[in-house]
Amino acid sequence: MDAIIFNLTTALLLILIAAAGLALVNRDTIPRRRLPWLAISLTALAVAGVVLQLCWPGAMDALDSDPARPGWWRVLTSVFMQNGGVGGAAWNIATLALIAALAEWFWGRPLTLILFLAGILLPQHIDALLGLAAGPVDPRNFAGSSGATYFLGATLAAPLLVRTRVAKERLTAAAVVVLGLALWFLQDNGHGLVSGYGFAVGALTWAVGRTWIDPERDLTRPARLRMGSLPGVSGKL
Repeated sequence: MDAIIFNLTTALLLILIAAAGLALVNRDTIPRRRLPWLAISLTALAVAGVVLQLCWPGAMDALDSDPARPGWWRVLTSVFMQNGGVGGAAWNIATLALIAALAEWFWGRPLTLILFLAGILLPQHIDALLGLAAGPVDPRNFAGSSGATYFLGATLAAPLLVRTRVAKERLTAAAVVVLGLALWFLQDNGHGLVSGYGFAVGALTWAVGRTWIDPERDLTRPARLRMGSLPGVSGKL
């Protein structure tokens, strides 16, 4: 039962994050936005990682983030390995595609890549600084894209909180960090903790860069290949 509750609350946090991202970019504008090539590339890497695991039995041992094994590359390659079975892998890949697309449409491609890498590299150092990395390490955390996805998605909640005047959207944005921290304190759920980190980084990024970040660039300078050119993507989503 505890595992079921853990999975359901973790999924609820992602749903809130996605809702915040959709509100931030305005879902009605998605058909007019350019194809999110960075999101497509990250998703392709995640799919390739699963294919590699299926074809090479030693992939996890060589590429996961087990601290007992040497290898500087592990912190990066482990993000594209999946260890939650078929359902977990499908969920992680689908949510990575969605969140990375929303982030790319708001932050832009270069900044989204920087924030995604921050979601991979920063949490372990912040954990160590705050003394949260002590004790045994859960092997389930050695691989998977969910941590970076939750971090990246939570960066979108912070600017939504200050940009929107819609009470429901503000509540959604605030709920991301509130629920995230609650899951960390009540369940020791790392997804909630990295969401808190992502929210803080998103707030800092928006405070520093709001004068040059242009979330409406796709609408004022539309690209030839837009989301509306894809089959089934037209009108309101």
